Amino acid sequence: MSAPNCLRCLLRPSAGIPVSSLPRSTPFALVRAAPFTTTTANPRPKKEAQADGKPKNHTRAGKKLKLGKFKKEKVGDRGRPPLPGERKAYRKRITLSNDNAIPVPWLTDLGSADLANPANMARVMALPVELQDQLRASEAFKPTQCWGMFRKPAVLVRKETVDLANRMQNAVDKRQTLRLVVTGDKVTGKSMMVLQAMAHAYLNNWVVIHIPEAQELTTACTEYAPIPNTDPVQYMQPVYVLKLLQAIKRANENVLARTYTVNPHPELSQSVPPNTPLLALANAAKEPDAAWPVFQALWSELTTQGANRPPILLSVDGLAHIMKISDYRSPAFDLIHSHDLALVRLFADALGGAVQLPSGGAVIAATARNNAPRTPSMELALAQREAEQARAEAQANGLDPNAVEVPQKDPFFRGYDDRVEAVLRSVQVLRVRGVDKLEARALMEYWAASGMLRATVDEKTVTEKWTLAGSGVLGEMERAALLTMRI
Repeated sequence: MSAPNCLRCLLRPSAGIPVSSLPRSTPFALVRAAPFTTTTANPRPKKEAQADGKPKNHTRAGKKLKLGKFKKEKVGDRGRPPLPGERKAYRKRITLSNDNAIPVPWLTDLGSADLANPANMARVMALPVELQDQLRASEAFKPTQCWGMFRKPAVLVRKETVDLANRMQNAVDKRQTLRLVVTGDKVTGKSMMVLQAMAHAYLNNWVVIHIPEAQELTTACTEYAPIPNTDPVQYMQPVYVLKLLQAIKRANENVLARTYTVNPHPELSQSVPPNTPLLALANAAKEPDAAWPVFQALWSELTTQGANRPPILLSVDGLAHIMKISDYRSPAFDLIHSHDLALVRLFADALGGAVQLPSGGAVIAATARNNAPRTPSMELALAQREAEQARAEAQANGLDPNAVEVPQKDPFFRGYDDRVEAVLRSVQVLRVRGVDKLEARALMEYWAASGMLRATVDEKTVTEKWTLAGSGVLGEMERAALLTMRI
C-alpha cells in the first residue's frame, strides 16, 4: 500500500492540479516546480491563423465610422497654376480699345485749351495717343471704367470739368497753388474728374505726380523704414517710391529732359552736378535703397524758388486713407499716423498750404465712397468748407449768408484728429453730382454711334435713362444702358 502523496507522484508532470488541492505541508519549491494551468468556465475560441502568423479575417468590433456620404471623385488635371502676381495683373488689366466697336467719325482729339473752353461743354472728345501713354504710365485709368467697350478712349466735357480746368489755369497765371478736394456720391465721376485734370496738365506741359491708390501707402502692404535724424520720426517707403519715380519718368519724360538742376546733391550715391537734366536725376534711382534720397532731390529741384520751373500737379485718389492712423507699427509697436509717413507728409503739406509751388500748379485730392474708411475729421472739415463756400456765394448774390448753417463738432465725440483738420482748414471743395440732360444726351449719342447702345436716342430715351440713373449719375447710367453689352 503506497502513500497517496509520495515524492514520486509530486514530481510527476501534472495535468493541471490546482494549488488549493495540495496539502499545507507541501514544500514551496515543489509547488513552483509543478506546472499548472488555470481553467475558465467558458474559454474563448482561438482564432485561426494565416501562414504569416496574423489572425485571419480580423474585423474590429462595433459600427464602422463613415466620414463621407459619397465617395470622393478624383480631380482631373487643372493645368498650370497662376504665377506670382498673375491674378493681380489680370485684375488690374486696362484695355483702352475695342476693334469691334464702330469708329465715331465726328470724334475729335483733345487740345491744350479744350477742357477750359466753355464752348466744349456737353461734348465727348477723344484722348490723343501720346496722352493715353502718359495717363497709362501714371495709372490714371481704372479697371472698373468702361474704356474697353469703345474704339478709342474718350471723355465727356462737363461743366465741372471746365470749372476745374479754368481754376488750374488761373492758378498758374497768378503763380499760385490751387488746393482742391473733389468729393461726391458713389460713381458720380470723381476719379474721372482727376483724370481730366491730369489730361489738362499733360497737354500744357506740367509735371504730374499722381498717387493712384492712397490705400497702398497706409494699409501696411509695402516696406517701410525710419528716416535717420528726424524728430518726430518719419518713415520712408522705398519700394513704393521707386515705383513712383519710374512712373514719373515715363509720364513726364519730355518736360524733365528740358528742365535742369541748379543745386548740387552730395547726399546721393551717384554724383549729379548742376545743369543736369532732371530726367538723369530721376534715373539715378536703380534700387529701393536710393529711391527716397533721389525723390527728395527731385522734389527740391522742382520747388526751387527763382528758377524756371514748370507748373506741378500733385494728385491722389482715395483721400480718406491718408487722413487717419495707418496700419504700420513703430519699433515700440505703436500705430503710426499716416502723416508720419514721409511721402504722405509731403502731400499733406502741399494740400495744407505749407509748401508753395514756385511756378504755380495744383494739389488735387479725390475722395472715394466704395472703399474708404470712416474719417470723421475729414468729413466734418469738408462739410464746413462747403458751407463756407455757400455763404460766400450767397453774399456775392446779395442773399443772407447766415441762412447757411456751418456744421460744428460733436462735443461728446473724441475721435476728431487735429492734424487732419489743420490740413483741410483752407482747401476748396468741388462736389461732383449727376450730369444734366444735355450732357446725358451727348454721352448717349456717343454710345449709340459706337454701336454700344441699341436704341434711338430721343428725348424719351434720355429722360428714361437719366431718371433711372438717379438724376444723371454716370455710373448708374452705364449700368442702365451698357450693362447688357459688357463682356
